[in-house]
Amino acid sequence: MIMPQETYRLVYPDVANPSPTYISYGLKYTEACARHVEGTLNAKRVRRRSCRISKRPWDDLVPIINDMRALSPDLLVTLGGGSLADGAKVIVYALANGVSEVADLEKILASSAEDKAAGGAAAHVRNRTGQGHDPTVPMVFIPTTLSAGEYSSLAGSANPATHHKPVMKHDRTYARLVILDPELTTTTPEWVWLSTGVRAIDHCVEALCTKDLPGVIRKAADTSLPTLVAALLRTKRDPALLQPRLDAMVAASRITVKLMYVPRIFSGCSHGIGHQLGPLGVGHGHTSCVLLPAVLAFNLAEPGQREKQEHVKTLIWRDGGDEVRRVLTAAGLEESTADASSSLRAVFDALGMPSSLRDVGVGPEHFDALAVNSLDDFCTMANPVEIVDKSQILQILDMVAE
Repeated sequence: MIMPQETYRLVYPDVANPSPTYISYGLKYTEACARHVEGTLNAKRVRRRSCRISKRPWDDLVPIINDMRALSPDLLVTLGGGSLADGAKVIVYALANGVSEVADLEKILASSAEDKAAGGAAAHVRNRTGQGHDPTVPMVFIPTTLSAGEYSSLAGSANPATHHKPVMKHDRTYARLVILDPELTTTTPEWVWLSTGVRAIDHCVEALCTKDLPGVIRKAADTSLPTLVAALLRTKRDPALLQPRLDAMVAASRITVKLMYVPRIFSGCSHGIGHQLGPLGVGHGHTSCVLLPAVLAFNLAEPGQREKQEHVKTLIWRDGGDEVRRVLTAAGLEESTADASSSLRAVFDALGMPSSLRDVGVGPEHFDALAVNSLDDFCTMANPVEIVDKSQILQILDMVAE
């Protein structure tokens, strides 16, 4: 049953073949969850489990998989950040395919002959649609951050032995419903909310800087980027305001339409290197805070980048509103001379975000392994400047070392 004050719709209503995920907002999350779990999804068996799986290591997921198998659940609901959603997607696939220990997860997520034969970025996404048994447990996600992993079928999880995080996808690992409640997010630590908002900004910016961007993604990025920048700055000024929180959540959901196109990738090195910083203890939002401005500067070596990045700058300066312009001007920038990199750095600084790898606890001793792992990431492979050697990754890391 849909209540008059509730917005309930497909998350991508303008896409010809949309994902099956619906989005709900306008009700308190408790009310929306109760109505849709019982009414829309007809789930009956309930058990609550609190857990911390912020980096999705396999040894954290396996006990949950075994616990769920014993319970025979008819629905999985998560409340928390995007890491819980990623973990849930791996869990429902593993549950359908007999996983009971870490070695089983390693086997089903290993790069298969089909993965390798796909070539390009597709070879680095473990597409498990049609392999093994389909997941049967539906999922409802209630996010408390802006990382927006809840809207795609992609899921990353970390091998605890190597810290490498392979990414899988399956047509049945889309959520059935994502419930947004801005009041709930006031319980999220400020740094988590703002940094994951920067991650959503990164989704927009790297998409706008890629080649051959489909119109539906461009439209989403053009709308979401200035909304996110303005909403985050308003929340930083007054965390009690609920409207900018909801604005940011809807904007973050909108740009994830680009993930419908996987294995076509509309990201770059900020995402690619960032994926591999996660297992070193760095949150996704903080990776974008540190990396995105440097990656933009690095990518200016590609001939078409200057025009694309000028468009990004214009969206921030002209569409972000007066508050955004005040922040940029207070940082000593002028629209005529600033670029996308410096403009975003000023925004991130105003949000109190880290600007270097040292700030997030990653020292030079990690750079070589980080560069090697980043080369194997599908987003790195889609970077506007082709990445063919770890020395290029090391160049970016050196730019943000301190």
